Amino acid sequence: MSDVILESSDDPTVPVHALAEGETAAALDAAAPFVKAFAALSDFKGKTGQVLVAPGADGAIDSVWFGLGASPDPMAFRTLAAKLPAGTYRIARAPDGLDAGQIALAFALGSYRFDRYKTHAGERARLVAEGVDVAEVRQVAHACALARDMINTPANDMGPLQLETIAREIAEQHGAQITVITGEGLLEANYPAVHAVGRAADPARSPRMIELCWGEADKPLVCLVGKGVVFDTGGLDIKPSAGMRQMKKDMGGAAHALALGRMIMAARLPVRLVVLTPVVENAISGDAMRPGDVLASRKGLSIEVGNTDAEGRLILADALTRACELEPALTIDLATLTGAARVALGPQLPPFYTDDEGLAADIERAAAAVSDPLWRMPLWKGYAEALDSDVAEIKNDPDAWAQAGSVTAALFLQRFAPAGAWAHFDIFAWNPRNRPGFPAGAEAQAIRGLYRMIRDRFA
Repeated sequence: MSDVILESSDDPTVPVHALAEGETAAALDAAAPFVKAFAALSDFKGKTGQVLVAPGADGAIDSVWFGLGASPDPMAFRTLAAKLPAGTYRIARAPDGLDAGQIALAFALGSYRFDRYKTHAGERARLVAEGVDVAEVRQVAHACALARDMINTPANDMGPLQLETIAREIAEQHGAQITVITGEGLLEANYPAVHAVGRAADPARSPRMIELCWGEADKPLVCLVGKGVVFDTGGLDIKPSAGMRQMKKDMGGAAHALALGRMIMAARLPVRLVVLTPVVENAISGDAMRPGDVLASRKGLSIEVGNTDAEGRLILADALTRACELEPALTIDLATLTGAARVALGPQLPPFYTDDEGLAADIERAAAAVSDPLWRMPLWKGYAEALDSDVAEIKNDPDAWAQAGSVTAALFLQRFAPAGAWAHFDIFAWNPRNRPGFPAGAEAQAIRGLYRMIRDRFA
């Protein structure tokens, strides 16, 4: 993405007055009479998301007035970025307590557009952010844009090889080591579940296990695991057409893990980082896994496939087992895993699961600090029996009596996850409706909060 956050500018800048609703009347009383009259005519009262673009005598923009509502939040500036005409702006006024860096980041996030397939992308508003660590703002914004670009890109242009290529580019940029195991090599390397899920795809889109390592060996090991299903037909338990329409986004967990890893490496946080992304296409062919098949796993647990559309947890099982072998200080997995998570919390509030109270508190605190919404859900052990299989040690589709599909998916993953600090994020990675600053399509969820948490924990 192009940089919309500037350290300085030789061009004239338009002042932006960001106002809480309660201070708007007094601020306008002190403004030029024309601005006050124009605000009254436009019914500008400082309500959340209101934007007043006030012209000068020459017809050019003289100033911008932006409403933050009763409870100002820096992430509201996402909306501002989407509503401003092209030009160069600066924040002339903002309520006390709003972090200037978070304002700049919100502006950058709100400027995002997916224009890969558009002939004319158009100009965007730019913000001069004085007194801000612009380099860090750009790194976080670029990483979030990368995740969104990957998710928005259709599966014909974002297959296993393309995802691997992006991982290699990230590794090369930051001096990381990368290992990729592909196709039949997965069986030799003991990733049988990854192989089973991906083996039905065309050979050009064969399954693979990507492992990226960065940092000094004596630092605390942070392991990120991301689900990389580049397209999910549902397998032989095929999805209906409506359910399949957005399944290009089923690699959102891998996109998020790579983006978060990129943030960590760019900031040179004092950790040893490993990013694990099992990448498959859940396709249909004569070699596809079948309902009722029993799969081997890297951990040695046999898994009955009750439903081929519950494939994400199968590839994550092998990846989490690999994480166990590394003995990490912290493990985070991210996956577009269940529709049940959306039934529980909707598209804007991703749930996370952990039994580690200290980790949960750290995640919640960091997410709140950067306005990255999350909600902790329980790893309710009473539903664990729903995963019992009559013919294997565990099954991938829980009994219907348990009902809580996101909870039982997390319980399945917990059977394979490393001991100690582990959290699972069941993200949606998508905006289902278009609104200013939040265009319909891919969304980066949880990783800004996780970046802050990891930075606070280990820096």
